[in-house]
Amino acid sequence: MYTVIGKASNRGLRVLWMLEELGQDYTHINDGPHSETVRKHSILGKVPVLLDGDEAIRDSSAILTYLADKHGALTAPAGTIARGQQDAVTHMILDDIEALLWMAARHSFILPEDERVPEIRPALRREFARNIDKFAKVFAKNGGPFVMGGEMTITDILAGHCLNWAANAKFAVEDEALLAYGARMREREAFKRAAAR
Repeated sequence: MYTVIGKASNRGLRVLWMLEELGQDYTHINDGPHSETVRKHSILGKVPVLLDGDEAIRDSSAILTYLADKHGALTAPAGTIARGQQDAVTHMILDDIEALLWMAARHSFILPEDERVPEIRPALRREFARNIDKFAKVFAKNGGPFVMGGEMTITDILAGHCLNWAANAKFAVEDEALLAYGARMREREAFKRAAAR
């Protein structure tokens, strides 16, 4: 059985959601970053951490990829063109959308107050607006109802999480198709179960 260390209020939600989609049993340790439990398994003190037996995997996107490959679900098969395309969109989400949200969070409440640069937020919002428009084009090109087309993949967990994060951080998403997609993702039973933790 798996153990997830992390909160549903941060990137831990991604792993909880993935395990719920996969129908896998798991134990959830609701600890935040830098807790004693986290530090036993993550030298950087970051969450989430997935324990598979005695082995730890850190980083939510690495965990999602591991689980998808291990269970042969929510992913295109490794070594296929479809997987390469999926990975490209996954990295687009991480590099061009999540990175901006993370930088905004760091300069809002994560960094010590004397290290924060609140003036960076308008620039981050402008870049986010450009990048979310590009992502909306990728979404439209793939034809939905999921990011990669007809089947849900780990890119949907990442995209759904980032769309929620953007709303909470007041980073505007104006594309109607993306807004409707985000709402559909939040209505998934697996998402609801994970978020309730």
